[in-house]
Amino acid sequence: MNIMGEIAVIFGVCLLSEGISALLPIPFPASVISMLVLLALLLSGVVKDRHIRRVCGFFTGSMAFFFIPSCVGILEHVDTLSSCLLPFLLVCIITTPLVYLVTAWVVQLMMGYRKRRSESHD
Repeated sequence: MNIMGEIAVIFGVCLLSEGISALLPIPFPASVISMLVLLALLLSGVVKDRHIRRVCGFFTGSMAFFFIPSCVGILEHVDTLSSCLLPFLLVCIITTPLVYLVTAWVVQLMMGYRKRRSESHD
């Protein structure tokens, strides 16, 4: 698939997710819905990883640029954040290792699953 087709797949999923988000009775971010829809499409085999490999490589390679608006937003509200700096830092200190541990655990589970799956096919 060419690069324009890959971009069309990604934007199509984003557009679909915007529609789903608008139809939901509760506010839910369309970006999260997009990731879940794309995950479902990849797991079901409707979209293969080779169909979106190049455009996803570009997006992950350029990820730092996507955080610039968030950082600017944080800098605009530094007065508000400084008033609750201690609880904010406490949450960061607790959740960061927790995220690393859960991620490592999931990676270990997936590696074990793939190993068992490849051994059963042999």
